[in-house]
Amino acid sequence: MSIFYPLQLFADWLTYSVFGIAQKTLLANAVNFFIFDTIKIILLLFVIIFTVSIIRSFLPPEKIRTILSHEKKYVGNILASLLGIITPFCSCSAVPLFLGFVQAGVPLGTTFSFLVASPMINEVALVLLLGMFGWKIALLYIVSGLLIAIFSGMVIEKMDVRNLVEEFALNGAGKNLELPELNWKQRIKYAQTYTLDIVKKVWLYVVIGVGLGAFIHGYVPADFLAQYAGGDKWYAVPLAVGIGIPLYSNAAGVIPLVGALAEKGVAMGTALAFMMAVTALSLPEFMILKKVMKTKLILIFASIVGFGIIFTGYLFNAILN
Repeated sequence: MSIFYPLQLFADWLTYSVFGIAQKTLLANAVNFFIFDTIKIILLLFVIIFTVSIIRSFLPPEKIRTILSHEKKYVGNILASLLGIITPFCSCSAVPLFLGFVQAGVPLGTTFSFLVASPMINEVALVLLLGMFGWKIALLYIVSGLLIAIFSGMVIEKMDVRNLVEEFALNGAGKNLELPELNWKQRIKYAQTYTLDIVKKVWLYVVIGVGLGAFIHGYVPADFLAQYAGGDKWYAVPLAVGIGIPLYSNAAGVIPLVGALAEKGVAMGTALAFMMAVTALSLPEFMILKKVMKTKLILIFASIVGFGIIFTGYLFNAILN
């Protein structure tokens, strides 16, 4: 049973009993999705930012920077991507850790590698893919996701886009601070203050982003992708990625849809490209990132990752067909 099961029960109660919306309707799907995911993301923001803040009170910025800012070129991207694999966050909940990396002075390219890998690759998705499609698909999923994360971060680092990050996110970045020894009461107070400050800055973007994702989730039928991106159409992969970006889910949540699409005749590479777009490039994520970086950097990030996913989709289709 998921730890969010009580929250799902609350969303069901609010949708069907309080609002009186008939079950299994498009409106019910959209409203239920909006209630569940909005509360879930905001709760995750509180928990993750608070937890990271407590950890940061023990680790000065230079310690974090030393771990991920490896002296050998691009090793940091590999380490951050591997860290992303073992941290099972969705794209929105990975943002607070991304912000923490930036403020610790970790190179931007390295932080972006983590931001891509964390939602795109996780152990739950690996197990589900292994069970539904076999080891070959599962291995391709892990390797391709890892390569996309590493190379996306490398490209962004080469572009030197630090000026496109908002000033408040860079405050204190890279400074070797001598932090006083804190007791637990002081650490908790620091974490509470920092958490509330960050959540105040991004909560509205979360609500707007999830609202848009909920509308698409409820009103775009699953057969739509199968109808227009099925078979061996040359444009199927980029179309699947374009449809997947506005949606929002974690990898485990979207994999059953991948299975349904495969059964409807969608090529496996196209279906997996759709899954990667949903998990690594979500509209709610962009809405939150808008608060910490300029639109130009979001577009650069989305374009690099998007092209990587499209290439992977075509590669999968070529290998598996």
